[in-house]
Amino acid sequence: MAPNGILVIDKPARMTSHDVVAQVRKIFQTKKVGHAGTLDPDATGVLVLGLGHATRLLSFAQEGPKRYLATASFGSTTTTQDASGEVIDRHDVSLRSDQVEAAAGAFAGDIMQIPPMVSAVKVGGERLYKKARRGEEIEREPRPVTIHALVMTGFSADPPEARFDVTCSPGTYIRTLVHDIGQSLGCGAHLKTLRRIEASGFSETDATPLDDVSMDHLRPTVDIVRSLPRLDLDREAQALVSDGRPLPAPAGPLAEDELVALLAGGALVAVYRRKSSRLVAEKVLAS
Repeated sequence: MAPNGILVIDKPARMTSHDVVAQVRKIFQTKKVGHAGTLDPDATGVLVLGLGHATRLLSFAQEGPKRYLATASFGSTTTTQDASGEVIDRHDVSLRSDQVEAAAGAFAGDIMQIPPMVSAVKVGGERLYKKARRGEEIEREPRPVTIHALVMTGFSADPPEARFDVTCSPGTYIRTLVHDIGQSLGCGAHLKTLRRIEASGFSETDATPLDDVSMDHLRPTVDIVRSLPRLDLDREAQALVSDGRPLPAPAGPLAEDELVALLAGGALVAVYRRKSSRLVAEKVLAS
């Protein structure tokens, strides 16, 4: 029987997210594996994978905020905005911690961010990184992202580096955030190290090193929507949901357009979205 459920992997450095998927396919002897929220090859930390029917729900695992620990290196910019790229500019640096903290603070809240050329964003139907490989540089539209929290947790004047604890919305590029902070200081910066410590409702303490993963680490499908509010269904509601029919929205704090996980007997049967006074189907797993 093909495995169904999710894995929370502590991704090692020097592997792409697709490399992790390929290894898990071999371990579990199944082709139906996907991941929620790409991590760059040099980044480490929480990477959520879905197996079997859980792959249908991976988009919901990307809904919530993510948290990172990042090290910024000041005085140089690179082609990729991180340490894997070629240095394209250098500056002498003389910074104080309060200057860096003030510059970073200006990026807290709702901001517009231009995605880097070396990224998976699609423009004209093609990933930007493919254009970058051909040496192309094209104009990219700024996108809205939210920096929920940005705390400087360490600073060094020599070498000029700062460590940040960042909580942000999905789709935020931490290397672009670091690059932009460096630009605002007039000296440039690139991302030296990055570790994701929270994603999809999981923290690094929930994650298993890739080399140790086994069937014992497979979690139930319902865990993939653990960051969503939940609603337990009675028999009448279950019958409606099995046909993908709408439900009356429950009393309570569920906001307009907010997603909710619907459970029957502790098992996930659907994900619905609030639309005015109703809940309407986004994804139904029940037969």
